[in-house]
Amino acid sequence: MTTKKLIVFLVLLFSNSSFSFGQTTPPAPAAPRSVEFSTPTERTFANGLRVIVIERHDTPLITASLVIKNGGEVDPTRLAGVADMTANLLTRGTSTRTATQIAAQIEGLGGMLDSAAQWDATSVSLEVMTDKIAPALEILADVVRRPTFRFEEIERLRQQYIDTLTLSLDEPSSVARFVGAKVLYGDGLYGHPILGTLQSLKLISRVAILRVHRTYYRPDNALLVVGGDINPVQAFSLATKYFGDWVKPKLRLPVLPVVANSANHSGRVVVIDKPDAGQAAVFLVRRGIDRKDADYYNGIVTNSVLSGYSGRLNQEVRIKRGLSYGAGSVLEARRDVGPFVASAQTRNESSPEVAALLKEEVDRLSTAPLVETELTPRKAALIGEFSRNLETVNGLVSRVSSLALYGLSLDEINHFIQNVEAVDPVEVQKFASTKLDARGADVIIVGDAKTFLPELRNRFSKVELIPFSRLDLNTRTLQKSSRR
Repeated sequence: MTTKKLIVFLVLLFSNSSFSFGQTTPPAPAAPRSVEFSTPTERTFANGLRVIVIERHDTPLITASLVIKNGGEVDPTRLAGVADMTANLLTRGTSTRTATQIAAQIEGLGGMLDSAAQWDATSVSLEVMTDKIAPALEILADVVRRPTFRFEEIERLRQQYIDTLTLSLDEPSSVARFVGAKVLYGDGLYGHPILGTLQSLKLISRVAILRVHRTYYRPDNALLVVGGDINPVQAFSLATKYFGDWVKPKLRLPVLPVVANSANHSGRVVVIDKPDAGQAAVFLVRRGIDRKDADYYNGIVTNSVLSGYSGRLNQEVRIKRGLSYGAGSVLEARRDVGPFVASAQTRNESSPEVAALLKEEVDRLSTAPLVETELTPRKAALIGEFSRNLETVNGLVSRVSSLALYGLSLDEINHFIQNVEAVDPVEVQKFASTKLDARGADVIIVGDAKTFLPELRNRFSKVELIPFSRLDLNTRTLQKSSRR
């Protein structure tokens, strides 16, 4: 193109009234596409093991997940972290394989094998090519049923946990998360770090680990979910071969206490004074809902309005005021009542302002009407995340495992989008006012207290100050006693 022609082209281009350098507002989200997954096939064996098979033949992969229906909530009060240690030790040696042999054999099959405990469940997951599923599943069965918990592996893992926790306790956000759980649940099921504490980790013995395995790792307390390029006949045959002779103990499973969701929340303001903190972590915490709550979908949509980059918390704290690199919230629906946590990390001196903003935004959602133009993109974000997670077999197996764990219909996966779409502004406002009432929420701040304590006391009454050197995560008082 000659210079003259180029000039003419540019003149015509920029003189066109329809041309713009950028759209000032993002386009409205398109209508969500419906999703339809085939109904899983399932069978419960004579020993109580529930086996669920999800066919998905557009992939050469298979994911198998053995889920024990208990996790960190079964930790005894003085032995926080024992369930997670038990889970992680599974792949570190059985009666027929050492840890090195397990790793080498799985790698030789081109697979991945992971184990970990979370709240309400422990999972041992395997991902492998379809033609390698039989030998891989044999290894999975071996690590679940016949771990040896060798002393040297226990000590090696204990030190790794202590190192990890020591680093976590240097981070204000980790400390705030641990303190928030203890404030909400005390010595109850969810009141401790799932990884344990520096004190509890030193008390965990091989006997305690064996007790967790013998008590909870049993077929009538387990799910086996297999998904991918496999048909039910093959899957049930393999499950029978490797788990059919798993003996169900005669003793009944222990009954765990229920997490009471009292309407009288404390509204505490707890400051952990950490003078070496470069920034402060600010958490707003309160009890939320359990997974079977009829308001579950109202809850996750409400939380989506608050959280995410375009959510209200980030808009107010980061975008409008520049007080943090990011603010958000999490609503964890567990077997019993889980926590709602709104959080941000900020400069020490601005932590009182951020704490007030978190409370104000949660409260504003419960008092001021929400418009559809704000709600629609937040629903789209929630649906988009759900859809992306189901693009992989691993994500699909994880979703189905969660439904089965909490005793929900497996077909709910096909109704997720319509359930989210059905939530309207009135339901969001009602949920925020009844289940997320900010007036009863607790505030946790971990940072250099001398920089913000006077301002915080101007905004909040009855501020509790605990020096980091006296912090004790093993007790509901959060403070070391003089005897200790």
